[in-house]
Amino acid sequence: MTVGLLLPDRDTARFEKFDHPLIKERISSLTNKQGKVVYANAEGSAERQSEQFGKLVADGVDVIVVDAVDAEAIAPDVRKAKDADIPVIAYDRLAQGPVDAYVSHDNELVGQVQGRALVNALGEGAEKSKVVMMNGEPADPNTALFKKGALSELNGRVDIAKSYDTEKWLPEVAAENMRRAIKEVGLGDVAAVYSANDGMAGAVIEALEEAGVTDLPPVTGQDADLEAVRRIVAGKQYMSVYKSFLLQATGAADMAVAKVQDRSIQFDALARDRVDSPTQQDIPAMLVPVVALTRENIEDTVIEDGVYTVEEICTPAYAADCAEIGLT
Repeated sequence: MTVGLLLPDRDTARFEKFDHPLIKERISSLTNKQGKVVYANAEGSAERQSEQFGKLVADGVDVIVVDAVDAEAIAPDVRKAKDADIPVIAYDRLAQGPVDAYVSHDNELVGQVQGRALVNALGEGAEKSKVVMMNGEPADPNTALFKKGALSELNGRVDIAKSYDTEKWLPEVAAENMRRAIKEVGLGDVAAVYSANDGMAGAVIEALEEAGVTDLPPVTGQDADLEAVRRIVAGKQYMSVYKSFLLQATGAADMAVAKVQDRSIQFDALARDRVDSPTQQDIPAMLVPVVALTRENIEDTVIEDGVYTVEEICTPAYAADCAEIGLT
C-alpha cells in the first residue's frame, strides 16, 4: 500500500515534527511494515501542492491524505484523483471537491475555546476592553470557523477594536498588522489579542514588546507549539489550543488503510461525524476533541501525552518559571 501525504507548510511546527512521522509510523504498523508513505510539503504554495498532488495521481498511489494550502484551489486535483479511483482524505482543513472523508477537529469549537479564554482573562472589565483579532489565511476554510467560534464568545462581551486576516498565516504579516493596531488603537489600550495560532501569537508578542509593553495583555494561540508552551510557562502567552496530534494523525492513517482495504465497517466506525463543504454535503468525518492549554494543565496535556518532555520545555531560560508552576 502506498499512501500519499501532502502537508501545507513548514511554518507550523507540528506538521514536520508530529503529523508526518506519526502518520508514517501508523501506516507501517497497520500494514506489517508493508505500507509506505510518499510525503511532500507545499511550503505554503498552492501551485506547488497542485503539482505534488498531480504526481501522486500519475504515480498511482492507493490513497491521498491532504492538508490543503488552498481548499478551493485544490478541488480540481481532488476530482482528478476521484476519476483515477484514488480516495482522498482531507486532513486538518476541509478540501473542496469529492473528498471521501475528513479528519480534523471541531474548528468552530477551537475558536470558542480561544474566545472564552480571553473573556475570562479580561474579567469584569471585559465589555469595555479593546481586543485586536489576528485571524488566519482567508483561503483556509478553518479560518472562517475559528473566527465564527471566537466571535460567538467575543461579540457583545468585549470591544473588538481591530480585526485582520493574515496572508498564509505568516508571522511577519501578523507582526506588521499588530504594529498597525498599536498605532491605531493605542499601545496602552490594547487589552487583549485574539491570535488564531501560535506562530502569529509569537509575532504579536514580539511586536508588543518592541513597542515597549512590559505587562503583556492576554494573547491566545493554537497548536501547542513548543515555543508557545514555553511562552505560556513564562506568562507571555495566555493560552494555546492543544489538539491531540496523535489522535488526529493515527485517525487519518486508520481511515486511509480501511478505505484502501475496503473495510467499510471499520471506516464507518472511525467516521461517526458528518460535515459539509461548499461543494459536497454529508462528508464522513472524524472530529478530535480540543483542550485549552494554560499554565495550569501543561503537565496533564502535552507532557502526559508525550508531546514534549519537561526537559524540552524547561530549558535554563525557563527554569525559574517552570519551578514557579511546579514543572520540574
